[in-house]
Amino acid sequence: MKKVGIFILLSFFFFPLFAQPPGSTARIYLLKTARIFDGEATRDNVWVLVVNNTIQEVGAPQSFTIPSNAVTIDLKNKMLMPGLIEGHSHLFLHPYNETRWDDQVLKESRAERTARAVNHAKATLMAGFTTVRDLGTEGAQYDDVGLKTAIEKGVIPGPRMLVATRAIVATGAYGPQSAVADQEVIRGAAEADGEAALIHEARVQIGKGADFIKVYADYRWGLNHEALPTFSLEELQKLVNAVQSSGRVVVAHASTPEGMRRAAAAGVRTIEHGDQGTAEIFSLMKEKGIGYCPTLAASEFYEQYAGWKKGSQPEPDHIKEKKKSFSLALQSGVKICMGGDVGVFTHGENWREMELMVEYGMKPIDVLRSATSINADMFNMGNKIGRIKKGLLADLVAVDGDPSSDIKVLRKVDWVMKDGNVVKF
Repeated sequence: MKKVGIFILLSFFFFPLFAQPPGSTARIYLLKTARIFDGEATRDNVWVLVVNNTIQEVGAPQSFTIPSNAVTIDLKNKMLMPGLIEGHSHLFLHPYNETRWDDQVLKESRAERTARAVNHAKATLMAGFTTVRDLGTEGAQYDDVGLKTAIEKGVIPGPRMLVATRAIVATGAYGPQSAVADQEVIRGAAEADGEAALIHEARVQIGKGADFIKVYADYRWGLNHEALPTFSLEELQKLVNAVQSSGRVVVAHASTPEGMRRAAAAGVRTIEHGDQGTAEIFSLMKEKGIGYCPTLAASEFYEQYAGWKKGSQPEPDHIKEKKKSFSLALQSGVKICMGGDVGVFTHGENWREMELMVEYGMKPIDVLRSATSINADMFNMGNKIGRIKKGLLADLVAVDGDPSSDIKVLRKVDWVMKDGNVVKF
């Protein structure tokens, strides 16, 4: 066992593990584990057979034939789970208390931002998040497509990526904003107005490699910088219809009731943030099968960066509002995706969102479902990942303890397999 572990670690550091060399024999692993969380529920006394990048068998010991050349990995003192799925990431951003968002967009070169993203991708994978949905490069153009390609080719280690590329905003609504009206600055997203322009921009992004389209249904562009809707219902509906014809979906940034209502009525796939969500809005989302990605961790970090000391000071109104919205979402039964808006805070600490979901009232096992099977289904990947099930891809993680009862166990993921390759041991 020790020799196998050392070989895997050396392989990870000195040559890519992500591609099978031509003519090589199959990779076969027998994972012995006493307990698993399969994406839906916990199960005892289960072994898993992995052949190449696929889960070949899942069952009780000796319930299936074990190939003689299988490498046995003993995880009997750990819980085995599907690889975790981060639902709202920005790999091209780093914490705002290190560098303000405006300065990252305006003053960091795209080469620097890509170098940082490479490190962020590795940290994410090592934390047990084998897939991420990345919701925009924030001024780094289409570089997320290049990052995704580099990971797929085995050039760098990182999670599977679903990418939005630039995202779409209404002209004048998004940042950075210059104090000099005539000065042109880099924007954090692509500007488009009217049905024709929205459809054109979406098609451009799809052509550049976007897996889905992100639109800002509202933003802080009011007279007093309050969040207000940016696009009409008709504009959003036309955008959704055009994108769906390509087999893709639209996801919406929306924090206000009206922005959320328009996005939901237009038929987006998920709504991100939802700070002011109401019982009526969540009921509409549930009826239409729209997921809710609350990004609790980002909200808490925004407040802490502004000076709030959690635990020793009263909660800011924003946090009270967020807790109320999340509680209403839980009561409504809407599908809740796990996604923390990581990039606002440190990559590799994605577990912070999961801990806050529990703190705000969600059961740990439901949080695990959100980070595995629910995210996989909502992101149209349920036939590939998100469960420990025969025929799915072998994205798996193992931890000491039982996160279905103590979510904090996920702070330390001990073992990670992505695409049938052990990348952390």
